[in-house]
Amino acid sequence: MNVPHFSTKQRILDSAEALFARHGFAGASLRQVTASANVNLAAVNYHFGSKENLINEVFRRRLDELNAQRLAALEAAEARPECRLEDILDAFVRPALALSQDQKGGSGFVRVLARAYAEHNEQLRKFLHDNYGPALKRFAAAFARFLPQLDKQELYWRLDIVSGALTYAMADFGMIKRRGVSEQQHRDLTAEHLIKFAAAGLKAS
Repeated sequence: MNVPHFSTKQRILDSAEALFARHGFAGASLRQVTASANVNLAAVNYHFGSKENLINEVFRRRLDELNAQRLAALEAAEARPECRLEDILDAFVRPALALSQDQKGGSGFVRVLARAYAEHNEQLRKFLHDNYGPALKRFAAAFARFLPQLDKQELYWRLDIVSGALTYAMADFGMIKRRGVSEQQHRDLTAEHLIKFAAAGLKAS
């Protein structure tokens, strides 16, 4: 019985994501990926063509869905007459926190995302900017409507800081520990605190 291409591709992506999280993009070799996924190099070349494309696809399979969920939540928020700044933040924050707690590798992807911030991989940065920059600009425009006192540069500074705080919260590496609450309750509490904090920072004079 032949193994479907989809299974092979998923296995490669899962192995690559775990290895990139552990060793970084430069540190993890295709040889390590093929050994972990139990495939040969030809399979990687067939599905991805190059290591650069493999790295891109590790991001694409998570971020395409995250983008879609964020934009759907944003549209729903903006459609409500009583829409507030906090509702725009909610649309930005909650889907990302849900991704980080996805049992199918979400926590590993957060570490990969942190690598993207830390490592100076210009090709990856261009890929992320080209593919996901428009969605971030869509959010920036939504935030700007509630923050007319901020010029574009100041708004982007503050949104960068909010994004950094969100990434930290996604990593679940902080002073607050889960005690006596479920993952969902912990995620809700994280979202509530982060949204309140971010709204205050964005509105500050």
